[in-house]
Amino acid sequence: CKHRSHISKYIFVVSWYMIFNLTELLLFHRQEIMKWNGWGYNDSKFIYNKNGQAEFTGKRYRLSGMIIPGLRDWMESTFGATVQHKTPATPVLNTSAVQPPTLNEAFVEGIKSTGIPFSHDPEDRVFRSHGHCLHEIFPLREGKVGRVPDMVVWPKCHNDVVKTVELACKHNVCLIPFGGGTSVSSALECPPEETRSIVSLDTSQMNRVLWIDEKNLTAHVEAGIIGQDLERLLNESGYCTGHEPDSMEFSSLGGWVATRASGMKKNIYGNIEDLVVHIKMVTPRGVIEKSCQGPRMSTGPDVHHFILGSEGTLGVVTEVTMKIRPVPEYQKYGSVVFPNFEQGVACLREVARQRCAPASIRLMDNEQFQFGHALKPQVSSIFTSFLDGLKKFYITKFKGFDPSRLCVATLLFEGDREKVLQHEKQVYDIAAKFGGLAAGEDNGQRGYMLTFVIAYLRDLGMDYFVIGESFETSVPWDRVLDICRNVKARIVQECKDRGVQFQPLSTCRVTQTYDAGACVYFYFAFNYRGLSDPLHVYAQVEHAAREEILANGGSLSHHHGVGKLRKEWMRETVSDVGLGMLKSVKDYVDPNNIFGNRNLL
Repeated sequence: CKHRSHISKYIFVVSWYMIFNLTELLLFHRQEIMKWNGWGYNDSKFIYNKNGQAEFTGKRYRLSGMIIPGLRDWMESTFGATVQHKTPATPVLNTSAVQPPTLNEAFVEGIKSTGIPFSHDPEDRVFRSHGHCLHEIFPLREGKVGRVPDMVVWPKCHNDVVKTVELACKHNVCLIPFGGGTSVSSALECPPEETRSIVSLDTSQMNRVLWIDEKNLTAHVEAGIIGQDLERLLNESGYCTGHEPDSMEFSSLGGWVATRASGMKKNIYGNIEDLVVHIKMVTPRGVIEKSCQGPRMSTGPDVHHFILGSEGTLGVVTEVTMKIRPVPEYQKYGSVVFPNFEQGVACLREVARQRCAPASIRLMDNEQFQFGHALKPQVSSIFTSFLDGLKKFYITKFKGFDPSRLCVATLLFEGDREKVLQHEKQVYDIAAKFGGLAAGEDNGQRGYMLTFVIAYLRDLGMDYFVIGESFETSVPWDRVLDICRNVKARIVQECKDRGVQFQPLSTCRVTQTYDAGACVYFYFAFNYRGLSDPLHVYAQVEHAAREEILANGGSLSHHHGVGKLRKEWMRETVSDVGLGMLKSVKDYVDPNNIFGNRNLL
């Protein structure tokens, strides 16, 4: 594959020796370092050790190797989940449980002739057959495998994708693009009614930064690159994108584009649609791309908006030009404790009104505050423990905050040091007007970093009969409190009505703010002991929660996408005419449904 060489204008940051030699094996067989039936790395997990204490294994995270003394008590008091009731996952995939592949021999011969790597190994196929919805992971933990791709191909560049798509069209093969595999919308599930050979097109080998343009502050990047690798490579040249979704360790640039992703620092850097300058996508009809790298065009509807959020239904994103910025010279965390959620939301609304939001500002309700406190690692210093006690005494006794109502906002400021300190003062002054008290940098940093390990907790929960999930929405400011209250109450009532014997966890946080509204992120979980079909009960509760969100003026999704999980609501979300427009694009670009994952429509 040829790269453009603009010697006077661009700087190459690609080193095949660095990327290919060190990571090719792991990218081809990611299941060797990642769980096939759970979240994240094989060596990272929450466990109860031989002393009955919770700890987090591995060496990859700030929490790794630490004892977490409060987690077990929180699990038991919140869910009634005890160490006496355990349901461990199947440790190793039984390959005999995987259906033999249905191969399109003409397509296979065509792929062989191109030299593009491929596999129909059972482990390769199963690993790429799912995302991370509960109904996808739960059966895998029990060793149950449904429909999986018949074959996996690994194109190494844009031209390889063109060849693969041409062969798929010629031989009528179904293609499902696969990036990082972090979908939580059933987007990667193979449609059970699909009779053609299904091929997973894994973009992981398209992982290079092709050029950096320092004059225009843009970078041209292959879409298969994983978020943390993209930031690492750009950082080496002094730049960043600033796009940090919760899944950035595992999700890909192409996946961000295909789902209209959002990151934790969008207040400074923007969402993915704000970062994208140019996209190249291969479709059955041909390659879509604009004629130039201009920052904006008035040339009819923006074709990028047919690509952004298309969720693998129209083609494969292969290359993206993104805005970049110099790595910020200064970064500072912070946190604020409020007497109640209502005052916390009012503070975030005022921060948004004054357009002074830091890179990240996230507000946890009381249940999430208690949850976060339970994840606090064991302190090694008596002095530190003493200070924590003083802070708690000051907040609850001296200031009169009710521990069962208070909530916490975590903050992250980035940029020029002097401006950050001015910005910090402005935000804390606003918080004080709503009863907020500064709660320290350590709490802010810990809260931010916990984002990357919280997903691992679901696996611990399932080890002890607890199932749960997260989902999100965007909502106007005047509906934030109503939607938080009503959705949480609906979850509790639905669990009770459907025979859940233990009180569920139903909690939320405000994660992103805008001029006209905010993103609200919900978590719910319950102990399913005594239920004959826990997945069915869970699906009913989640469905009811989504109905409640829509009834309260919330969106179908803020950044998770639609996939197959939420597409029943697409018509009411975008209208009959809007859905017809989307179908017309699909019919023109992909008349034979080569990209047949059946998402969105």
